[in-house]
Amino acid sequence: MKKHNKYINRTFYLAEKGLGYVLSNPLVGCVIVKNNEIIGEGFHQKYGEAHAEINAINSIKEKKQIEGSSIYINLEPCSHHGKTPPCVDSLIKFKPKEVIISNIDPNPSVNGRGIKKLRDNNIEVITGILEDDGKFLNRRFFYNHKKNLPYIILKWAETKDGFIARENGDSKWISNEMSRSYVHRWRSQQDGILVGVETANKDNPRLNVRNWNGNHPIRIILDPNSRLKENLNIHEGPNKTFIYNRRLDKEEGNVKFIKTKSFDLDLILNDVYSKGISSILVEGGTKTINYFIEKNLWNEARIFKSNINFIKGIDSPKINTDKYKYHNILEDKLYIIQNNA
Repeated sequence: MKKHNKYINRTFYLAEKGLGYVLSNPLVGCVIVKNNEIIGEGFHQKYGEAHAEINAINSIKEKKQIEGSSIYINLEPCSHHGKTPPCVDSLIKFKPKEVIISNIDPNPSVNGRGIKKLRDNNIEVITGILEDDGKFLNRRFFYNHKKNLPYIILKWAETKDGFIARENGDSKWISNEMSRSYVHRWRSQQDGILVGVETANKDNPRLNVRNWNGNHPIRIILDPNSRLKENLNIHEGPNKTFIYNRRLDKEEGNVKFIKTKSFDLDLILNDVYSKGISSILVEGGTKTINYFIEKNLWNEARIFKSNINFIKGIDSPKINTDKYKYHNILEDKLYIIQNNA
C-alpha cells in the first residue's frame, strides 16, 4: 500500500486548493498515473462546476492514455446526478486499470455506490490509503454528514496575561498584522462568520475578507433581544447578513432578520446548516465563544497569544486541555486545539 501514498498525498495537496470555493462540497483532488508517471491531474475548483475527476481527465489531450492507467482520488467518485453528472460514469468510459481512494464518501447518495459501480465494470478499487489524513482534510464534510450541523471554528486573540480585551472592551490590537492576515484567509475559507450582538455594537466590525483574496462569508449575528444598532458595517457590503432575534422576521437587501422563539444554540446551528452554511468562524465576543464551549458545539479553536500584557482586562475564554499544536507568527503564538467530542 505504501507505493500509493505518494500519489494520494498529491491528491490532498490539489484538493486543498478548493478550500473556500466549493462551499458544502468536499475537497477533492485527482491524479492519473501511467507507467509510474503523472499524465493528468485536477481538483474541484468551484461549487457547481466540474469535479476533480473531470478536470483531471480534461487535462489530458490524448484521452486514450487513460486506458489501463491508475487513477488516484482522495474521496470516492460521485455516482449520482447533482449539479454535475456522475463522475464514476466518466471514469468507467475511459477504462482505467484501477482506482485508488483514500476515503469512502459519507454522503448517503454515494456511500459505496461509486465503488460498487467501478467494480461491476471490472475496474479494481483500492480504498483506505492514508484514510485518517483524508478524513482530516475533509473534516468539515465528514462532520456535516455525521451531525447535520456546521463545522465550528472558534477564534480569538489574547494577551500574554490572558485577557481578550481591556476593561473598557477595547481589543485593538492584541495580535500582530501577520496574524490578522491569517484571520482574513480563514474567513475566506468558511461559509459563515459569527459574532454576538455586543461585539457587533462595540467593535462595529465589517466581518468580510480584506487582507486576502477570496469569498466573503455570510455574517451571522446573535441578537436575542434586538439590541443591534443601526448604521453598522454589518448592514453594508456585498456579503449577506443573518440576524437571529426573537422579534423580527424580514429581509432588507442583503440583511435578513430571522425570528426564532428559542435561542438554543443547537436549533440555531441547525437552521444555519439548513441554509447551506457548512462551516462557521466564531470570532466573539467572550460570552458567545464561552457559550459554544459550554455547549460543546465546536470543532476547532485557533487562539493567538501575543507578548503584550494588559495587567487588567476581560478574561479570555478557557479550554481545559493539554492537547494542542502551536507555531510562531513573528512574536505571536498560534495555538490550535481540536475537539474530538
